[in-house]
Amino acid sequence: MSNVEARPVETVCEGGPTRPAPEVLEPRLVPLGGARAVPVRRTLPQRERTLIGAWCFLDHYGPDETAVTGGSSIPGHPHTGLQTVSWLFEGRIEHRDTTGAHAVVRPGEVNLMTAGHGIAHSEVSTADSRILHGVQLWVALPEPHRDAPPGFESHVPRPVVGDGSRVLVFVGTLAGESSPVTTFSPLVGAEIGLDPGATLRLAVEPGFEHGVLVDAGPVAVDGHEVGRGRLLYRPPGSGELVLEATGDGPARVVLLGGTPFGEQIVMWWNFVGRTHDEVAGYRAQWEAERSGGVVGSRRFGTFPPAWADVLPAPELPNARLRPRG
Repeated sequence: MSNVEARPVETVCEGGPTRPAPEVLEPRLVPLGGARAVPVRRTLPQRERTLIGAWCFLDHYGPDETAVTGGSSIPGHPHTGLQTVSWLFEGRIEHRDTTGAHAVVRPGEVNLMTAGHGIAHSEVSTADSRILHGVQLWVALPEPHRDAPPGFESHVPRPVVGDGSRVLVFVGTLAGESSPVTTFSPLVGAEIGLDPGATLRLAVEPGFEHGVLVDAGPVAVDGHEVGRGRLLYRPPGSGELVLEATGDGPARVVLLGGTPFGEQIVMWWNFVGRTHDEVAGYRAQWEAERSGGVVGSRRFGTFPPAWADVLPAPELPNARLRPRG
């Protein structure tokens, strides 16, 4: 999914020292897709917390009726230096990209796209999707791999069913299950469902920092109650994570984790880079390629014939993009 804000704010993410206590992060509402936009709740990045492991972007949307919102229709747009991870609870989204991949994103099936050196893709909700509900995630690629070749993978996780719980591991390893999709730093990502009143004790990597996004709740995370749409951040240190559904109905969370990233990155629009000049170069290359002025080698690949249009890049801010902290 693209960040289609007209004036995207520079975000510099760094893996800094961890904090001793959990933080509950409030989402901000961002409209995506024009006048009949799909409203998303964005909890990463923000001032209080810009990274959880290598996870650098988290949009949570729905359940939205497509008859009201118009659905999702995001034309071709570029990415560099990251991976996108698409995970749906309801609805379907058609994906096309410049590697030639053409797929339908379905509930319970992870779709992971590696941008690396550069890729472009489009995302359009299918005509039979009456409800859209899910999360869109980005992973920052570490320095040795940020120029990796582009690619696309999908995987249907096998559910791990316990006493009042259900775990679907879409990235990394958890609860005895592993996802085969490619990652370039230690990570975990999973959907976890809980019956009303159920408690789940999970063994987790103590060296990971973790984030728990509540899709349906409330949920107590290590005894800290977290409401719907909020993201609890927990620093490294403990090898157990305890989740409890504390409301009258079933609960659902998305668990993210990874080792602290340990690098500074500049994230602007749909690009992840290291310097202002690098990001400005990505923008200039995209504008040249989308205007048809590039022949031969193209950073973002050959556009699919089905694309009627592609997104123009926003103007860069007047100030130079620079690391913070």
